[in-house]
Amino acid sequence: MRSFGLALGGLVLAAALAACGGGSSVLSPSPSPTPVGSPTPTPTGYNEYAITTSNSVPYGITKGPDNNLWFTENAGNKIGKITVGGAIADYPIPTASSQPYGIAAGPDGNLWFTEGNGNKIGRISTSGTMVGEYPLPAAGSDPFGITAGPDGNLWFTEANADKIGRITTSGVITEYPIPTAAAWPVSITAGPDGNLWFTESAAAPNTLQTQGKIGQITPAGAITEFSTPSSPSGPAFITSGPAGSNTLWFTEYTIGRVAQITTAGAITEYALPTVSRSLPDGIVTAPTTNTLWLLESGANQVANVVPPAPTPSATPAITEYGIPTSSSNPTSAVIGPDNALWFTEARANQIGRRTIP
Repeated sequence: MRSFGLALGGLVLAAALAACGGGSSVLSPSPSPTPVGSPTPTPTGYNEYAITTSNSVPYGITKGPDNNLWFTENAGNKIGKITVGGAIADYPIPTASSQPYGIAAGPDGNLWFTEGNGNKIGRISTSGTMVGEYPLPAAGSDPFGITAGPDGNLWFTEANADKIGRITTSGVITEYPIPTAAAWPVSITAGPDGNLWFTESAAAPNTLQTQGKIGQITPAGAITEFSTPSSPSGPAFITSGPAGSNTLWFTEYTIGRVAQITTAGAITEYALPTVSRSLPDGIVTAPTTNTLWLLESGANQVANVVPPAPTPSATPAITEYGIPTSSSNPTSAVIGPDNALWFTEARANQIGRRTIP
């Protein structure tokens, strides 16, 4: 199995890239306006909670149907749960060294997660019982991101197999090959158009490719790809945009930018105020404010992105906020049942919470 590892709590992206072929549907890139930035304020408005298992490397996080937050412990080989009050419990995964990454709430009331090294999709109940583990058809597929789809199934990325997978709540798996070779799909989310959207970081080790892409897959399995304007951009996490905007937003890990893509495939990129070594990772939309929040795993910050209405926007306002624990490496984020921003701190072995102003 190819090991992903964790670089600064985020994705490991190849340092040297060169061109590699692959079919895609590419639109002309939009110009990239200069964002409105502001200085980084003193860290306030945070709570941080230490995970019981030492060196567990928390990675993915999601809101559960029980109104708790659920997260993966990549090195600890456990699934964790934290209440909005900060009480933490965790539950061992039956498969040893499974290296869980993504986690999502399923339509069946359970939590579903990917096991990168275990090459399985796992399922756990809100009571902490491991309901089942489902092996992927081929060895070494490295399942990574996972999300609930509009069709009542779970959809996931297979980073090393260059496929998008679908699993029913009864455990039946179907796979769809991505047209671009060595795409290295990472994150996946349900879009406002009824399709699934995913990132192709395009930087698999030993495979040289410069162009990151965003993929769209219909519930029937038809895939369309859109190249990012900048290369190599290293698309990381992706989320549906503010309500009514018909956009999705994603982070560009290697170039310190956040970008939006319309459901028609038009992409616009925006540089973060902290560009050098910011390494943006997780991103979510806050429904109460209709703004974006993202994590800068290298700069140890969270950033708020405010797209002016109507979106897609010409110039977003971006404000960055330092995290109290230094070098915490924030990685994955979710809006909790308390409407706060919750996120994993991979190197600090903590779960962070920030009140949304």
